[in-house]
Amino acid sequence: MPGELVLLHGFTQTGRSWAPVLAELGERYRAFAPDLPGHGAFSARRPADPPGCVAYLRALRAPRFTLVGYSMGARVALRAALDLPGRVERLVLVSGSAGIEDDGEREARRRADEALAARIETGDLEAFLDEWSAQPLLAGVPRGVAELDRRTRSANTPSGLAAALRGLGQGAFEPMWDRLGELAMPVTLVAGERDERYAEAARRTAERIADAEVVIVPGAGHALPLERPDAVADAIGR
Repeated sequence: MPGELVLLHGFTQTGRSWAPVLAELGERYRAFAPDLPGHGAFSARRPADPPGCVAYLRALRAPRFTLVGYSMGARVALRAALDLPGRVERLVLVSGSAGIEDDGEREARRRADEALAARIETGDLEAFLDEWSAQPLLAGVPRGVAELDRRTRSANTPSGLAAALRGLGQGAFEPMWDRLGELAMPVTLVAGERDERYAEAARRTAERIADAEVVIVPGAGHALPLERPDAVADAIGR
């Protein structure tokens, strides 16, 4: 019988962004890829913050599930695994981190996120998405997949993305490094070789978890679920 699988997307994405990975997984899992607060069908859902996301996952019917998160979704997934240890039977973090440890650096990031959130609210959504997708670490996504991904991101709203950035951005998350030793479930940490910051974060994270493995995808950047869905599906199925 297929296992239960919950997948959490990244900032500006929606649950549909997992389509390439789900196609690779086939029927190995009963998969649920929800829109996180501030995104897609839940653009108006508040609060868009860690406790609100954990409460949402707590309400799922499945008693236990494998939890997968990408980028922003990886932060949410890690927090949920720490707060709901009896529900998460396995954790897969893709292009994620346990947070910004330095208080000053985290405050600087919070201010930068606030400035970006204000710009999103008052500007043109499509222009912002053009800018966001042009980041070097998001390069390498196949053309057809990139076009589908852009249509998916366009389902968001400026107010929803601004709320998500304020509540779920890196500046808003308290660091979780000191809690990593609480994780008793198997953990797989996946990062792209070109995504050096998150590849190093994956290695550091694994050092603090009893049952953890690191998967570095050769030649890949940050957008692994889109760029290398085969590698992400393989990591999930390991």
